[in-house]
Amino acid sequence: MNTILEQIGRIGIVPVVKIDRAEDAVPLARALCAGGLPCAEVTFRTDAAAEAIRLMTSGFPRMCVGAGTVLNTAQVDAAVEAGAKFIVSPGFNPKTVKYCIEKNIPVTPGTSSPSDIEQAIELGLEVVKFFPAEQSGGLAKIKAMAAPYVNMRFMPTGGINAKNLTSYLDFDKILACGGSWMVPGDLINEGAWDKIEQLTREAVQTMLGFELAHVGINGADEAEAQKTAERFAFLFGMPAKAGSGSVFAGTAVEVMKAPFKGKCGHIAIRTNYIERAVNYMSTVLGVEFEEPKRDEKGRYKAIYLKEEVGGFAVHLLQR
Repeated sequence: MNTILEQIGRIGIVPVVKIDRAEDAVPLARALCAGGLPCAEVTFRTDAAAEAIRLMTSGFPRMCVGAGTVLNTAQVDAAVEAGAKFIVSPGFNPKTVKYCIEKNIPVTPGTSSPSDIEQAIELGLEVVKFFPAEQSGGLAKIKAMAAPYVNMRFMPTGGINAKNLTSYLDFDKILACGGSWMVPGDLINEGAWDKIEQLTREAVQTMLGFELAHVGINGADEAEAQKTAERFAFLFGMPAKAGSGSVFAGTAVEVMKAPFKGKCGHIAIRTNYIERAVNYMSTVLGVEFEEPKRDEKGRYKAIYLKEEVGGFAVHLLQR
């Protein structure tokens, strides 16, 4: 898959923005990046689109900025000249798609039927937009269409919001979701950048769903670990269960059978999408990580931060 599309997949949400005034581009980009989404699909529905893309890409070179609502090859040229890294269209225009492919520009055309998807496959595409998502049948239709087209992935846009976001992203054929609920046009026109930053941060937290999984205690040996776990189990009515390297009291307390990571022990934080969480924390927050533990398919199972927090090692777990 194209590296830009892989980057979009790691981000998980593509803010779809309509900019009426080019001068709003920089503060909007700043708010999106500060909120945790260094990405934007700037729609070609206004005369300010190309200049807005130019200002965003020049001011925030690490931001993944693309052009949306692209209807013809002239708009492709204008978007790419302005610095757009990807092209999105509402429907499937073979001429525009072929033009992007010839110029090696990542393109996700709009689809809503098997016939659209077969056109995309014929042209060698691996990702398509599904639009308008909710009005076209939503997740149920994507799952139905994904069944025969096993290698195709989707970027649904249209009707996606904080309430249904994770239901879409939970399906492994969804690359990312496009949406505008964190960048409504009225807030852009009002210059309400703090509010947009807040909504963006809330969208990221909704997607990642961070929550405490368990606290780890470093025991001196197996006997101490068993005794400590059994005491927690007795006090709080938890089952005690021994594993190869630790003993759990319920799911909240893990007692290590030998000293392990962290001066005071370790804390596990569960997340909906561990690779997206790592991407967010590393690229937005500047966090450094150790090598991850992977499952048999090569996916992340757990990964430790390099730093300790309050004397605790910290690791992420896939929910």
